[in-house]
Amino acid sequence: MNQHFATHAASPSLRIERLDNGVTVVTEAMPGVATATLGVWVGAGSRHERADESGLSHLIEHMAFKGTRTRSARAIAEDIENVGGEINAATSTEGTSYTARVLGEDVGTALDVIGDILTDSVFDAGELAREKGVILQEYAAVEDTPDDVVYDAFTEAAFPDQPVGRPILGRPETIRSFDEAGIRAYLAREYTPDRTVVAAAGAVVHERIVEAARQHFGGLPAASAPEAVPGTYGGGERRMPRKLEQANLVIGLPGLSFRDDGYYALHMFAQVLGGGLTSRLWQEVRETRGLAYEIQAFHWPFSDCGLFGIGAGTSGADLPELVDVTLAATARATRDLDTAEIARAKAQLKVSLLTALETPGGRIERNARQILAWGRVIPTEEVIAKVDAVSVEDVRAAGRRLLAGAPTLAAIGPIKKLPALGRIADALRAA
Repeated sequence: MNQHFATHAASPSLRIERLDNGVTVVTEAMPGVATATLGVWVGAGSRHERADESGLSHLIEHMAFKGTRTRSARAIAEDIENVGGEINAATSTEGTSYTARVLGEDVGTALDVIGDILTDSVFDAGELAREKGVILQEYAAVEDTPDDVVYDAFTEAAFPDQPVGRPILGRPETIRSFDEAGIRAYLAREYTPDRTVVAAAGAVVHERIVEAARQHFGGLPAASAPEAVPGTYGGGERRMPRKLEQANLVIGLPGLSFRDDGYYALHMFAQVLGGGLTSRLWQEVRETRGLAYEIQAFHWPFSDCGLFGIGAGTSGADLPELVDVTLAATARATRDLDTAEIARAKAQLKVSLLTALETPGGRIERNARQILAWGRVIPTEEVIAKVDAVSVEDVRAAGRRLLAGAPTLAAIGPIKKLPALGRIADALRAA
């Protein structure tokens, strides 16, 4: 018998139900909305791949649209677009999603297509060869984009020789090696019902979504996927001298899991430091000194670890000053962040959160991700209360805790004058 869950006031129209095999169905009706966005989230991404599978999650996402036993690749596209819909998919470090947007009356068609591609794809050899070629072109495009290369290098340096640090696209040698047997083995191992969420929002009827989910996914055998390899921050550097007009660099430190009690405080530290036009780094590095066209601070949380970073692009000649100014501003923020800055960071976080929830797509993204992470949908009021509870001292303390970690450095371009990693580490310790 299906299990039903209380919504805990996340939304009066939010309903969650779990099928017998472990697949979770979450719906949220939105009065006054004529369209519906729906999809399937699987808690399997690039960090769940073995070394010889690097890039396989992304390839599977591409192959999902290349034909099933009853639909050709063109038929998949036509069935969605004939009703005015859109279909898409995305791969991240910890998950993969397959989504569609249609009129409310066409939800059944969209779910039929998504159910078909996830349970009955044929992985034709010819299509597989062509799609590997497409992904190799995508990989080459990234390699030609320095500000993409530097972030991949940054993550690999921070988490050396670990799945969480590998690029989502994989490497040419692994991409070329994939075959149907490897795809099916990965799907059987990682695409298990207990980490699968069917989500829908907008003009939807819960019972119809549950019935469609049962039809397409209820027959999957109950199973549990293996745990991902834990992420262990290492720190280090990757320098890539190239003849380019500009140097791109990222300086990083160990961040926090989204499960950590200090997550919101560290998020606000990143926001105050480099999250907008009023941020300290933007004002000091760009507006006052003109050292960079753009500079940002960010925090990427994962389920068991995290990564904090500061990224910028500048001339080779300005690299030493940029690094010195950035490190000094970061250290200073741990001492004198003030109430006005934290209030602004909280307001920005709330606007970002609430804006995302104004669309069906934002709703299903929130609902599916939180169920995969927490087993429930966290009420917006609960999140806002946690944001409001963060104090100025909490944020300063988060910054001090951050600076105690070993740094990571990645840089590409004319980087001859880039300070040594040891000097950066000394500056952070001195702070």
